[in-house]
Amino acid sequence: MTRLKITEIFYSLQGEADTVGIPTVFVRLTGCPLRCQYCDTEYAFHGGEWWDLEAVVHKVRELGGRYVCVTGGEPLAQKSCLALLTRLCEAGCRVSLETSGAMSLEGVDERVVRVVDVKTPGSREEPRNRYAELARLGKKDLVKFVICDRGDYEWSRAKVRELGLEGRCAVLFSPSHEQLPARQLADWILEDRLPVRFQIQLHKYLWGNVPGK
Repeated sequence: MTRLKITEIFYSLQGEADTVGIPTVFVRLTGCPLRCQYCDTEYAFHGGEWWDLEAVVHKVRELGGRYVCVTGGEPLAQKSCLALLTRLCEAGCRVSLETSGAMSLEGVDERVVRVVDVKTPGSREEPRNRYAELARLGKKDLVKFVICDRGDYEWSRAKVRELGLEGRCAVLFSPSHEQLPARQLADWILEDRLPVRFQIQLHKYLWGNVPGK
């Protein structure tokens, strides 16, 4: 029997990535091997409850999930996450996965939209990035850089070019919510004419940093 440790399953608006603003069911898995200094989901590091795979799928259906986002914590830290992603795709859901750049993407169902958070120096977890994994990404996938300051911005700008991300997948630059004013990052992107998509965390502007939103 496939089981997963779940922190919460809830229905809200997607606040990021390519489906921002769309009502979505979020499945938040428990546990994360990283400790980013700006983390806003520390409550998902520990605790949670064990769910059978089919119980998770049933709950998603109950909430009316056409769009489903599997997140964490770090969802790929649980091996059963791969089975969950495939099962949700089989159930007819449009599935996205929010994962760090520190995890292998091997075995992730090809139907899943992969949103990979490349860790910047400001996160204090940059050495954990597995850059070779980004070669697995395609047109439907996204990479995200959370920018904490000007140094992070310049580092991220260089990485986009170094890794040849432009044209391979969508590239998102997002300000660290409490560290960098959104307008400042927007100005930098426009000044440099960067081929990236600026994004803010919509849910934080609507509800603040509230679990289950």
